[in-house]
Amino acid sequence: RNEAENYLFSCYATIQQLQYPQNDPSFTSSGEIIYPNNLTDNQGIDPTGFNLMRGTQNSANPGLNYWDGKNGGQAIFKALRRCNTMLENIDKPIDLTPSEKARWIAEVKFLKAFYHYYLFRMYGPIPITDINLPITSSPEELKVKRDPADEVVDYIVRLLDEAAPDLPVVIQNQVRELGRITRPIALSVKAEVLATAASPLFNGNPDFASLKNKDGEVLFNSQYDETKWDKAAIACKEAIDLCTQNGIRLHTFNPPANIPTNLTDSLKQVLTLQTAITEKWELNTELIWALNPVFGFGKQEYNMPRLTALAAANPIAQGTFAVPISQQELFYTHNGVPINEDKTWDYSNRYEVQTVTDADRYYLHAGYQTVKAHFNREPRFYADVAFDGGVWYGNGVLSPENALYVQARGNSSYAGPKDNIRINVTGYWAKKLVNYQTVYDETMTWVNFRLPIIRLAGLYLLYAEVLNEQGKPFTEVAQFVDPVRQRAGLPGIAEAWSTYSRNPSKYASKDGLRQIIHQERRIELAFEGQAGWDLRRWKELQNVLSRPMQGWNIYEPQALNYYRPRTVLTPVFNVRNYLWPIEDRSLVINGNLVQNPNW
Repeated sequence: RNEAENYLFSCYATIQQLQYPQNDPSFTSSGEIIYPNNLTDNQGIDPTGFNLMRGTQNSANPGLNYWDGKNGGQAIFKALRRCNTMLENIDKPIDLTPSEKARWIAEVKFLKAFYHYYLFRMYGPIPITDINLPITSSPEELKVKRDPADEVVDYIVRLLDEAAPDLPVVIQNQVRELGRITRPIALSVKAEVLATAASPLFNGNPDFASLKNKDGEVLFNSQYDETKWDKAAIACKEAIDLCTQNGIRLHTFNPPANIPTNLTDSLKQVLTLQTAITEKWELNTELIWALNPVFGFGKQEYNMPRLTALAAANPIAQGTFAVPISQQELFYTHNGVPINEDKTWDYSNRYEVQTVTDADRYYLHAGYQTVKAHFNREPRFYADVAFDGGVWYGNGVLSPENALYVQARGNSSYAGPKDNIRINVTGYWAKKLVNYQTVYDETMTWVNFRLPIIRLAGLYLLYAEVLNEQGKPFTEVAQFVDPVRQRAGLPGIAEAWSTYSRNPSKYASKDGLRQIIHQERRIELAFEGQAGWDLRRWKELQNVLSRPMQGWNIYEPQALNYYRPRTVLTPVFNVRNYLWPIEDRSLVINGNLVQNPNW
């Protein structure tokens, strides 16, 4: 039994290795983060994934190669073979109870489904790895071919359906078992799989119509199938119903005893949004599934500016994950509509400099000069993004009146560029990925958390998207968007657009509501490794990566000179980049494999 349990946990190992954001194909290629590739110190991380936006992807040596487990990628086919070995030998232990055996089989089936899904999102049609080929197989039998996309999806869904009944609804022994697969996780992944299969990248996409096996078998159905959205809707509802029946609900911040009683409503709002990500899993009512390895040292510091003189002198305090201006401009105004739609917000003059008054002192440092774009934004903007002049609640200072703030202008400022290692090339940090209790001074005290894979807010917004694609009435769609907005301190869609938008009827059309939901997902799930997958399945990533990415003039100490946008990166992206290339060598070894289009 003990050996079998250890082998079960080894089947989880590849998922646990997905903890590193620099190796996440979605995180690195979403346009949310720029990472410099001229680091000269071994404390820097491998930039391979981030460099894909620079046009470095190729079929000779693909970056983030998850097919073969190279160049920053995990060997997922190897993980699948390990799962198959577990299932082939599960009858051998004689001291397993029937319930244990059923649960372990279900867990491994889920893992097989998820590993297939991970490859499917990257490569499209893949060889289904249902069983391990015998060691006596001939070389020709080992040369598997790719299976059609629809068959891959059907196989993934079948595994999830088989697994779900034997998985626990909740983890009872959280000390020993938190992180193992539950039924809500399985149903939520099923919903995501079916929504992905229904989305434009995989549903009637003419760009892939030419992809065929060497025997002529068509790998992508080029006919759009609207019934795929119906399947996704059923799966979303089943997942949400199960989650809510078992106490999963949108998170709100419950101040611990060390938080002063004079914490303002605005800061409580920010902390509610931050702790929806960073709260301990045991206390976070919103988490459905999170990565079990903690997000702490080696991860948080890349997203954190230097806030004090002690931190500025710390050679390890890097803060190098840079958010481009285009990403911060994605967040709404305080009225809950896009900044270029809000008729009360001065969009055309957003790059002018303005002095902060006491009225904004819990978001921006009073008396400081910062850019107009930082005023009158939604709470998620202040919770998720750090910037010059922005208040940083935490870092060991819990008094609202004495909160630290970011000073990022010029290399003599705390957070400004120090060298080729300690540099943020845009002047924006992904604050969302730092626990407010983490302290960053001459030494670092990390308060770890587990990075979400799926949380209820994302599942709500996925269901809203699916309902809209089905053509359901606005009121039915909005009931799964508005709670997420209201938790973020914003009015519902109808109220916000009718009152504040230059396009007040936008939400009344299917296309307009689609734009709203897509932007809502990109905001709510920003920096969580979800946007890249979403933008791919929507076929919208080329829109995001077709424009130069900009940051501020970070070496300038004066506000008027600092707040001048400058191009930091000109991305390279075209239609072929929606799918990863298979390494040329793999195609030579296996003559039955075919390459993805245009590679």
